[in-house]
Amino acid sequence: MRRGLLTLLLGGGTLFALTLGALALHTPGARSVGSQVRTDVFVAFLMAAVVVYLVTVRFVLRHRLPQQAIWVVLGLAFVMRAVLMPAPMLLSSDIYRYVWDGRVQAAGINPYRYIPADPALAGLRDTAIYPNINRANYARTIYPPMAQVFFAAMGRISDSVIAMKLAMFLCEVIAVLCLLRLLGLAKLPPERVLIYAWNPLVLWSFALDGHVDAVAVGLLGLALLSRARRWDGVAGALLGCAALVKFLPIVAAPAFLRGGTLWRPAIAGVAVIALLYGLYLSAGAHVLGFLPSYRSEEGLASGGGFWLLTGLAHLFTLPPDAAMIYLTGAAIGLGAVALLILRGKSTDTGGDVVRLCRDTAILAACVTAIISPHYTWYFAWLALPSVVAPLPAVLWLSAAPVLLYIDPFADRFYWPCLIYCPAVGLALVALWRRHDPIRRAIASSEGSIP
Repeated sequence: MRRGLLTLLLGGGTLFALTLGALALHTPGARSVGSQVRTDVFVAFLMAAVVVYLVTVRFVLRHRLPQQAIWVVLGLAFVMRAVLMPAPMLLSSDIYRYVWDGRVQAAGINPYRYIPADPALAGLRDTAIYPNINRANYARTIYPPMAQVFFAAMGRISDSVIAMKLAMFLCEVIAVLCLLRLLGLAKLPPERVLIYAWNPLVLWSFALDGHVDAVAVGLLGLALLSRARRWDGVAGALLGCAALVKFLPIVAAPAFLRGGTLWRPAIAGVAVIALLYGLYLSAGAHVLGFLPSYRSEEGLASGGGFWLLTGLAHLFTLPPDAAMIYLTGAAIGLGAVALLILRGKSTDTGGDVVRLCRDTAILAACVTAIISPHYTWYFAWLALPSVVAPLPAVLWLSAAPVLLYIDPFADRFYWPCLIYCPAVGLALVALWRRHDPIRRAIASSEGSIP
């Protein structure tokens, strides 16, 4: 037991050292890491941290640790965040838009009405926030209504970047507390929360850059806990809120509906979504913000933003409607997965919690892989359900995208292969093991949950 604790400390200490090393590579005053060489070394540090993280996760899943282990996990998670939060943003400038949207709402203005450069907002400009807003000259805010409610609340509390980062940290605290409770309900060791708390991609996405995805993660954690406690209506409402921070969590709906009542969470979720959009309807058609244009900018409308289609385009000329064909096929496949999940039956409380998180992880990983974003923080939410249901492919997708901080080939296919090809391989291996009768019998004899 003592040896296990020392091994955990070694893994955590190595992660901390790699975090400090990566942070030290930043050129003071630069908006990014610095030179290309520094950026490459920075990503090498982060990938080394991912390897250490995955090895540590494997160790925690395979060994029984003393009760003190949870304090090591939580303590180091806090220390690494405390180091990153005061540091300047060097991977993304999105947080400046969050602060700006909060400021606009504090002035009584609908954030969807104007682009930041509009003369109507000239009186709100300063030298700390406004010059750092990306797409300020042409894009209305893209963030959905629940995110805007969060920004509005922060705009009335403190108009600063560090305050916004602290708010994201509190959302992570909520997520971790929910995960600890879910682990207790599933009768699993609490130290497994390090799957989320020590994830390098989570650390850099939320503690350093303060991405709003942390709010979605906190709400999704509350939704999972509510569903595990059979509070179906509350769970549906919370999932609706999470989806209006970042649209992706809505894909988890089938996991929430399996073995439960359909109408209560569905009505609650739809009602919350309608209410939140209703708060901003004075902007008219602009209530969707920059979202329609974002689809074109990121190549989602043409198909050039999808990893698989980009790869196929290297082999032959794609038809004009390739994106529509791809999305239709993906929707059919995702629908089949959702149908299989919905047909599942409830078991005992512990098993049901694991299945809830497993199904959420599968759906989340599928939709994230389908849209294949090149922004790293889009993958961070996959770490949340992985705490209770750690699937190898999902764990890989939750951490390995730190590689996407660079793109040496300036191509949406070749470099991302390092992310998606191993994930596909791990998923196929998992499927083979699940359907192999000998391995399934061994797993059953060892008491694992299928």
